[in-house]
Amino acid sequence: MINHKVDFIFTIEVEGANPNGDPLTGNMPRIDGRGYGEISDVCLKRKIRNRMQDMDHAIFVKAAERCDDGFTSLQKRFEASFKKDVPDEKVAEQANEKWMDIRAFGQVFTYQKRALGIRGPVSISIGKSVDPIETTTMQITKSVSGMDPGPGKTRSADTMGSKHYVDWGVYVVNGSVNCYLADKTGFDEEDLNVLKECIRTLFVNDVSAARPDGSMEVKDIYWFNHSSKVGDVSSGKIKDLLLHDELSTGTLKPRYEDYNFRLDEEKLKAFEKEGLSVEHFTGL
Repeated sequence: MINHKVDFIFTIEVEGANPNGDPLTGNMPRIDGRGYGEISDVCLKRKIRNRMQDMDHAIFVKAAERCDDGFTSLQKRFEASFKKDVPDEKVAEQANEKWMDIRAFGQVFTYQKRALGIRGPVSISIGKSVDPIETTTMQITKSVSGMDPGPGKTRSADTMGSKHYVDWGVYVVNGSVNCYLADKTGFDEEDLNVLKECIRTLFVNDVSAARPDGSMEVKDIYWFNHSSKVGDVSSGKIKDLLLHDELSTGTLKPRYEDYNFRLDEEKLKAFEKEGLSVEHFTGL
């Protein structure tokens, strides 16, 4: 059982990787209207779920390539666990007990003509880059034909394609844990420690062509423990605690250290008098 509110902030350094492609723009890295990079909350939750699974915790929403129970859809996984005559209250209770990601993030079940929604205690914001990002598009070729040209046809030339990536950038992610919702789903201190470890090791076993090993890294993690269930200060004020320097316009190749991320000591001392405590640790 969790008896206090939790807020957290963590930073992600990206170099030569596509942190989250947008299918509406040819899988280019996501950006907002001002050119700032984005990593969707759905993307971040997917990576946390993957880490939960890597740590041998049962999860409900499994990626297709990580399916290890033989079920090819969420519906089949659900129906293998629950009969139609099981009441919604029992389904919610047993689903929370069985699957850690539901205890954490919640889930909506519309199978078997149900309309059952479970609200999870863990919320994750969209990751936003500290400064506007620069995206590089590289033209690539495929020297082997993907399709056989057929009888009497000439084999086509190399196939052209594109690869998009962020040259360099730092993203900030905010999150919180609502202990009132945690009481309802059964998300406890042990689960909270798992979540903390998932964030610390977020990009372990997450290598792909778009994200080469070492191209994305969790850097600083700030973990805020409140002294009460409702919280000592608002999550908005917690977000404002994170400070950083401005990059020099003459910097040809910036480094993460150039931002000098830190917490506003004056505000933090005032919040600590209200009961707030903070842990600062780094990613793997």
